[in-house]
Amino acid sequence: MIDRKHLRNLLAMADCGSLAKAAGQLHLTPSALSHQVKLLEDYYGVALFHRHTKPLRLSTAGHRLVALARDALPRFEQAERELARIAAGDAGRLHLAIECHACFEWLMPVLEHFKSQWPGVDVDIRLGLAFDSLPALRLGDIDLVITSDPVVDPELAFLPLFDYEGRLVLPAQHPLAARAAIEPADLADQVLITYPVQRSRMDVFRYFLQPAGVEPAAVRQAELTAIILLLVASGQGVAALPDWVMRHTPHSGSLVTRPLGAKGLHRTLFAALRTAEAELGYLGDFIRIASEYHRPPLRN
Repeated sequence: MIDRKHLRNLLAMADCGSLAKAAGQLHLTPSALSHQVKLLEDYYGVALFHRHTKPLRLSTAGHRLVALARDALPRFEQAERELARIAAGDAGRLHLAIECHACFEWLMPVLEHFKSQWPGVDVDIRLGLAFDSLPALRLGDIDLVITSDPVVDPELAFLPLFDYEGRLVLPAQHPLAARAAIEPADLADQVLITYPVQRSRMDVFRYFLQPAGVEPAAVRQAELTAIILLLVASGQGVAALPDWVMRHTPHSGSLVTRPLGAKGLHRTLFAALRTAEAELGYLGDFIRIASEYHRPPLRN
């Protein structure tokens, strides 16, 4: 059976052209090295070197194994270096799923900052709205889920990123702008502009409108936050968005926000990850960077 020791031995003998020189390079006695080569030849029933030639000459089988050694040994060494970095917490994989359509607006600068500090971490993004992300997290297909819906699961840890408030965005001259807070019935005659997301995944429906049995006059969808804000600014409807959207997205100064309900619609965004990996340094750093990026500015 070939292992890395055999490949290393054969490569040294091929490069040195001498059993004695190769043995010295490998810190073995010539007899020990010769014995190892003989065991390999006996196992496969094929000669690896032409005997009694100086310098040593490889057989056809020997050439094949030396070619394998030149290709495989550097790969093994690279893999070992990467495994050592992973074990030390310096490298790894961060494949994310996002259960929040608006999160793309803030995720890009967060990941840019993260990658500058963790260049050895492989980062990828998947939109968790298109598949069941928590089972994929348990199976190891992804490594972190951004969600506002934690569940009780001993295999998963839900670490808070930041609190947010869902607010109604509307033009400053809109009649509802005079209200201190918006009630569900206020939206019964309004066009509500949303992301193209299932209602069960949108806070404004799940926690505000549906419990009150209220349906907006119409629902219009737009993919991008900038388009939603443009539509609202042009008087084509209103939108319910997280408060951080208005802090981090360029928008017209003519837009205002109002709380949804007298107490407001308050939620928390979490990073879900496998419990066994909750202490990995780069995952903790991603959570720290995301939390700090969305910390509200201090008010005078």
